[in-house]
Amino acid sequence: MTPLKHWQDALSAALGVWLITSPWVLGFQAESLAMSNAVVAGIALLAVAIGAIFVPAAWEEWTESALGLWLIISPWVLKWEHLEAARINAVTTGVVVLILALWVLMSDEDYLGWFSGPQPR
Repeated sequence: MTPLKHWQDALSAALGVWLITSPWVLGFQAESLAMSNAVVAGIALLAVAIGAIFVPAAWEEWTESALGLWLIISPWVLKWEHLEAARINAVTTGVVVLILALWVLMSDEDYLGWFSGPQPR
């Protein structure tokens, strides 16, 4: 088995599990739109993060970045910003996911080409 390339992907997978379970832990499971958003985003994050653990690729980090951005804006786009626990959960988790994905994109030599062009070897 190959060693874990980015510890950030394991943390993103854990955040995916958190998102899936958070409606019941935080008590907003009765709010179907907020609950569905958390569960679907959590499943997507978990799937992409597991993919990044086993077959690391830059596109997976870009997908995690997009999921992080979605989580940050989703309470206002989907009009459930009044649900404080759900909103704080989505925004906080989204910020962490976005930071982790961008961290990998900017620190992995194999992925640096997207940011500054081809790197000399």
